[in-house]
Amino acid sequence: MSAIVTLKKGEGRTLKAGGMWIYDNEIASVDGAFENGDLVHVHDFDGFAMGKGYINLSSKIRVRMMTRNAAQEVNRDFIRMRVQRAWDYRKKTVETGSCRLIFGEADFLPGIVIDKFADVLVVESLALGIDRIKETIVDAAKEVLAADGIAIRGVYERSDAKVREQEGMQRYKGFLGAEFDTNVRIEENGVQYLVDVQNGQKTGFFLDQKYNRRAIRSLCAGADVLDCFTHTGSFALNAAAAGAAHVLAVDASQSGIAQAQINARLNHAEDRVQFVCRDVFELLPELEREGRQFDLVILDPPAFTKSRNSVKNAVKGYREINLRGMKLVKDGGFLATCSCSHFMTAELFAQTVQQAARSVHRRLRQAEFRTQAPDHPILWAAQESYYLKFYIFQICEER
Repeated sequence: MSAIVTLKKGEGRTLKAGGMWIYDNEIASVDGAFENGDLVHVHDFDGFAMGKGYINLSSKIRVRMMTRNAAQEVNRDFIRMRVQRAWDYRKKTVETGSCRLIFGEADFLPGIVIDKFADVLVVESLALGIDRIKETIVDAAKEVLAADGIAIRGVYERSDAKVREQEGMQRYKGFLGAEFDTNVRIEENGVQYLVDVQNGQKTGFFLDQKYNRRAIRSLCAGADVLDCFTHTGSFALNAAAAGAAHVLAVDASQSGIAQAQINARLNHAEDRVQFVCRDVFELLPELEREGRQFDLVILDPPAFTKSRNSVKNAVKGYREINLRGMKLVKDGGFLATCSCSHFMTAELFAQTVQQAARSVHRRLRQAEFRTQAPDHPILWAAQESYYLKFYIFQICEER
């Protein structure tokens, strides 16, 4: 018999609404012997069985739920079922050549992410309980894919995020199994990329913007485009593939720019895409002083906030970058802008962009509002799974 976690009366609202987490301040008692990372039973205050989850006293997220069925065995067959359902969902909703195969809580496997880049899997394990069974999950993923004729040639672990320390875990990255070439060639929206799964940001490539990158293409034929925070060049190369006359792509990371230049050569776009290693906040005022104007400006910044405590400063950053970007858009041109922080809510982000427009006397005509690609599903009641907000606006001067 595993330990029993009992909730306080009136607590567990998010859990009861369909969420996956129980916080430390929601728990009345823990009865029975256990070690951090063990599977425990969860009961409501009145003894009603609510399922099973992994406990970790080192984390404010005290329990991460695995099943709502108290009688369910969390074993290899259970894991295989979860992975199979995740893959079946993706086959119906996204192009699966490269996609997020497992998206943690939103796939009911809390604390683990698995990205599929062609024939390579990249694993990010962020919670102690799930970390203990990550190899079982990876094996299940390989089996499920093999059943569809997809052979995985290698698995790399990128569990090097700082958040692991909040779980009492050390950061780690390395091969899971045999070594292989970690520069993986993929294709997305007809564009070729070389993804560095060992040293790139996060798991090596941001798959969540797949269809947002495609959405800007209709605006790019013959256009002069500015792509800010280009990372490895994905928006810039989609613009070039759609017929942009010229793309200026900017990022502060020299390694990101180097990778982007490689990707441009893969797509024979180096003659139309100019990559510059600069701080975007410094470069945009310079472009404004030079009188530069663009048909399309793309703003895809990193998360300016990763906690509620820094939201106010993040708002300032998003307002600044958007007003600077708007100034560089020709009258009647377009702005594509986004936020990838779930702490920056959709309402707050929209308000911030509106404030930026008012500051520079621009009117916004919304063409599209989008979120992350469907392989990053949004689980209602799990707010952290909804993080990407993406707008396309036509920018009109006030007159």
